[in-house]
Formats: sequence, C-alpha cells, structure tokens
Amino acid sequence: MNQAFAQSTPPAPGAANTTTATTTTATQAGAPPQPGPFGMLMPFVLMFGVIYFLIIRPQQKKMKEHQETLGKLSQGDEVVTTGGLIGKVTGITDRVLTVEIASNVKVKVLRTQIAAVNPDLATGKGLEATASR
Repeated sequence: MNQAFAQSTPPAPGAANTTTATTTTATQAGAPPQPGPFGMLMPFVLMFGVIYFLIIRPQQKKMKEHQETLGKLSQGDEVVTTGGLIGKVTGITDRVLTVEIASNVKVKVLRTQIAAVNPDLATGKGLEATASR
C-alpha cells in the first residue's frame, strides 16, 4: 500500500499565499536500498566457495593420491579390493592385476577396483590383527 504524506512549505516571500506540497511514499522513504547485481550474487559466490573448499577440493586431492598409489603397484604388494578381498599381487598388466588370495588361488581384478595397498599386511601384523577380532 502506498501512503502519501504531504509536507507544506511556507510561501516564498513576495509570492502569493500558495502552498506547494511534495509527496513521498512510505515504501520509498522507509525502505532499505535495494542491493545491486553484485550484492545479489555475493551469497551464491560464498556458497560455491564453501562447497569447493570443504567438499570438491579434498575429494580431488584424495582421488589424485589414489591414482598415484595405483600407478606404483608392483608384484608382491598386499592389496585390498573394493569387494573386500585381501591378497598379494602376482601379476600386473595395464588394466588387470592378478591377485593371489590363498595358496594356488588367483583372481584377476581390475586395477581400478583396488581400494588400498596395505603395507601392514606385508609384514603379517595386519593379518594377525584381523584374525584375532
């Protein structure tokens, strides 16, 4: 709703007895100024910045480290697959690893399905710790 408020001004000296009225609306006089286009985009920029530094960047860093680990795989490494199999790498190609999960039991696993290279398993500490649970 617009409400008009009239303000009278005293007559100018030498002028006739006429009053001039200026009107202002309540929405113009009492309303805060509207933000510009930069002010409207600022919350979105801040939200993207928070999401980038808390979610996207750490995930990219983790993926890069995992790719480096997969690139350094060699025969004899103890690995854990995404399916939960634990075994020793006995053969390596570009895309496929041969993993021995028990004596004379070998499975072929895609290199991308290796979840972790576990150095504790190579010393036997990891197998004893998991067996005692």
